[in-house]
Amino acid sequence: MVPPQGSASRRSDLHVAREGRTDELTGRVVVVAGATGAAGPALVQRLVASGATVVAVARRAEALQAIVDEANDATVRGGGRAIAATIDLMDDEATRAWAARVTSEHGHVDGLIHLVGGWRGGKGIVESELADWDVLERLLVRTLQHTTRGFHDALRASDDARLAIVSTVQVPEPSATNAAYAAAKAAAETWTLAVADSFAGTAAAAVVLRIKALLTPAMRAEKPEARFSGFTAVADLAQTVNDLWQTPADDLNGRILWLT
Repeated sequence: MVPPQGSASRRSDLHVAREGRTDELTGRVVVVAGATGAAGPALVQRLVASGATVVAVARRAEALQAIVDEANDATVRGGGRAIAATIDLMDDEATRAWAARVTSEHGHVDGLIHLVGGWRGGKGIVESELADWDVLERLLVRTLQHTTRGFHDALRASDDARLAIVSTVQVPEPSATNAAYAAAKAAAETWTLAVADSFAGTAAAAVVLRIKALLTPAMRAEKPEARFSGFTAVADLAQTVNDLWQTPADDLNGRILWLT
């Protein structure tokens, strides 16, 4: 049974069905959008290590290639590989044409992980510039719309596909100083849950992952004694995404998972 759309759960509440399955993603093609962000390197490396073909996409070609090279060099099992794609995801036509090429080249697409980020905040409702909303709407919402529209049919046609976005705990409890950011993330969540509705009855699942903030190895090295209370380590996020394929789609579709 598909849980009610938008139903929320803590990560520990999610039943992970592993019987007859492994952690391997061999043969899966997974697109990681916004791969040069804080969570990108760890996720690309984790999926490649599990055997997936990872199509990592971003606008910064040099930084993206470094992430892809590192993931490929680090792979010692699973037979996966990473491929770099430099695309402007804010261009709907270009994104959809690229998605069609990826699907045609590989024959199928089994995952879309949307990591495209951005933040504007620090001021109140009146003091904030509405230009902040314009930026965040393009980064957090439009790129999600473009990528999900481009890969929608391929994900629905897959025998085991996952769509995931990284959202924020600000959505249910927005603050005045982060109004534009929280509103954009709320819109992204709503869009994702609408895609989940479109996935109903298929082997595809769309899920929202809520975090407080990400913790990178560089942050930990800079402040080794800090608690970083409620933060989600990028390696833990990567493992959570990897494990999404270990839960049946109809048990996962439409879920909101808290990773705090």
